[in-house]
Amino acid sequence: MQLIILDRDGVLNQDSDAYVKSVDEWLPIPGSAEAVGKLCKADFTVAVATNQSGLARGYFSQTDLDAMHDKMTGLAAAEGGEFAHIAFCPHGPDDGCDCRKPLPGLIHQIEDALKVSAEGAWMVGDSIRDLEAGAAAGCKTALVRTGKGEKSEHKLTSHPTLAQAPVFEDLATFVDWLIAQQP
Repeated sequence: MQLIILDRDGVLNQDSDAYVKSVDEWLPIPGSAEAVGKLCKADFTVAVATNQSGLARGYFSQTDLDAMHDKMTGLAAAEGGEFAHIAFCPHGPDDGCDCRKPLPGLIHQIEDALKVSAEGAWMVGDSIRDLEAGAAAGCKTALVRTGKGEKSEHKLTSHPTLAQAPVFEDLATFVDWLIAQQP
């Protein structure tokens, strides 16, 4: 199994400093659903690892989050893609959980759900904490410039384990590059 783990906000959909709180606010990044479809058609298994502290903060409900994920799943399915697992951290930053990125707990949840190791899988994110979580779980890491990516890019050099992470304009560019690497 060739596993690809994606952050959600800023990679698959537009991010917001005010939080994405509803299905109407969940806006796909152009090309992201098509990119998930390309990955699946190239025999990659795609999972999502996303911090969703808006739940703990009371900004949206589990029903709202489910509706956002239904929209995300539907858009990917329309392009021939699917998410093998969506792992989310519902906790706030001070809750002391083990799943909030930069900790690797969400990736371990994906490993448990799919009965696979994430060692050597790709973790694609738009923030340093996304990549830190991936690196902590033995993943290869890639940064996209969408979402918080442009602001995060200059911080890569100060992280010895992340300094070599490739940087891409968006998820679609990463996917095209990755598929071109396949034998």
